[in-house]
Amino acid sequence: MSRKVRRVPVSLDSKGIRHLADSEIALILRGADDLIGTGGRTLLTRILKGSRIKRLLELGLDQSPVFGALGDLSPELITARIDWLIINGYLAIEYDYRLPLLIYTRKGWEIERKTFTAEMLMKLDQQISRSDSLESFEWLNEINRQVIMGLLDVIEASANSKYLPALSSWSSIAVRKVRQRIEKVVSFISDHDGGS
Repeated sequence: MSRKVRRVPVSLDSKGIRHLADSEIALILRGADDLIGTGGRTLLTRILKGSRIKRLLELGLDQSPVFGALGDLSPELITARIDWLIINGYLAIEYDYRLPLLIYTRKGWEIERKTFTAEMLMKLDQQISRSDSLESFEWLNEINRQVIMGLLDVIEASANSKYLPALSSWSSIAVRKVRQRIEKVVSFISDHDGGS
């Protein structure tokens, strides 16, 4: 007979918060990205607070683009905002054995996907603008496929020919489905050349 697993209890308390700005929701969801399915509310609170605890540093979570973004708030108020996101369906809790871990809901992932896509576009733009822009585009192959497709949609909508050399380099190392999408984007830009 197996022993019953004692799950760590979770008690959500948004401390009366009735509304969060879209920008704050996106910020918290961005902070959650690095620990989805591997960490919980406490760890997310520490990322947003900018904590320098050993575990957080060992995991490289101090490299999050939103590390310390809510540093002016108390940990309790940061956790209340995270709880508000859970209560309002942007994040959810899923248990891994006995530990409660954060996961995105469909609504939360849709926001994070757009945020992350914009971040990747900015990174690509920076790489293109540098004189060493011929560096590898392999980092693009490590990104979530939905984000990649969103990035390609944004590039296509821009019809900006500045992306053509980068797309060509990326295409040579991309997986087949991504390469096919890149080829369509290149064709579209070539036909509509919106300039820079």
